[in-house]
Amino acid sequence: MSNNTLSSYRDTFVQYIDFMKNEKNIPIDRLSLKHLTRDNALHFMKWILDDRGCSPATRNYRLAAIHSFVSYLQYEVIDNAEEWQKVLSIKAMRSESKALTYLSTEGIRLLLAQPDTMTSQGRRHLAILSLMYDTGARVQEIADLTVESVRIDYEPYSIRLFGKGRKSRIVPMVKEQTEILRQYMAENHLNDSNVYASPLFFNNRHEKLTREGISYILKTYADLARKESPELIPQKISCHSLRHSKAMHLLQSGINLVYIRDILGHVSIQTTDIYARADSKAKREALEKAYTNLNPSTTSTREWERNKNLREWLKGLN
Repeated sequence: MSNNTLSSYRDTFVQYIDFMKNEKNIPIDRLSLKHLTRDNALHFMKWILDDRGCSPATRNYRLAAIHSFVSYLQYEVIDNAEEWQKVLSIKAMRSESKALTYLSTEGIRLLLAQPDTMTSQGRRHLAILSLMYDTGARVQEIADLTVESVRIDYEPYSIRLFGKGRKSRIVPMVKEQTEILRQYMAENHLNDSNVYASPLFFNNRHEKLTREGISYILKTYADLARKESPELIPQKISCHSLRHSKAMHLLQSGINLVYIRDILGHVSIQTTDIYARADSKAKREALEKAYTNLNPSTTSTREWERNKNLREWLKGLN
């Protein structure tokens, strides 16, 4: 599993331990597997929603972690198999599907015009934002990039990203995409073989940037761009919005969903299909193209009835 998944599972059981202590009066030194029951798990789910004020999506993440642990226990603690089955029978809640937040091409152009390229920091920020959009990468994938992930010395240009579950994929890059990245790497002496394992993007301490750090960079320039053209930059924007934007722009350019799936690193085409469902422009154009007018004509052939001046109407006949 990825580090993010491990963190999610860790948080789940830290919260479960706190829940059992505060709500069930069972401290950690007395907590055992017999306390992991369907009733306690259901109460824990309710506590996450009501007391912690979390969303159904977060509740489902916590349930997935418990399900994963209980699936493991089925083979390790067979004597309690009946209770494990009861826990596994707890269903996920249906959560509302959020509308995709993405920027138009004009919005992306405006956003990328904000960094001050007269400064080294501005050039670094432009390299981060443009690469995140160009590759459709997740924010963690950008943070995890190392110098050896980049192949821009010769064509075909590409970059290797490590996605969920540490699954890697190679994303092709066109020449125009690589110029900003190439200049950034040259300026920061990242073309030497002895730095191949170093982070591609780093802070003042030469440590790799965090997800929060990259998100802060995006928010800073999004706020600047929004002041210039509020209609082009959504009020709520995240690093994932750039990923959505790239996918939508590829789709609107006529790129097959299968190729978009591979670029984004989706396991299933059904995941990528959300962009086709969300593209209202494509839907409208498809409807207009397929439209056949079957409605009866509402235009009367008795045109003189609409002209009260019969004499003028007669004079207009040729």
